[in-house]
Amino acid sequence: MNKETKVRARPAAITLTAAAQDRIADLMSRAPEGAIGVKLSTPRRGCSGLAYSADYVSEAGPFDEKIETPAGNFYVDGASVLYLIGSVMDWREDDFAAGFVFENPNAKGACGCGESFTV
Repeated sequence: MNKETKVRARPAAITLTAAAQDRIADLMSRAPEGAIGVKLSTPRRGCSGLAYSADYVSEAGPFDEKIETPAGNFYVDGASVLYLIGSVMDWREDDFAAGFVFENPNAKGACGCGESFTV
């Protein structure tokens, strides 16, 4: 008896808005030689414990999640995925600031300046 197995595609841990994808495309157009994409991680720092960090990456780690976008490859650090599941990453600019902004359903609190969060 041959059973057909259906495999459902796993959704990406994080959703990138169109503005975030445009910013990643801009970053990749100016990337240093050897960069294969942009990688998001959550290093320990700040007054709440974890911070968001986006950097160029020249090779993917064995547990990194790769998200293919029209802007290029975006990676989520394997050790950070659990802190970011269900998050939305946006790029916002105004007269005073520009940067990636995160809506993270896992964050239980944030510092007053918004630079770090806790889960």
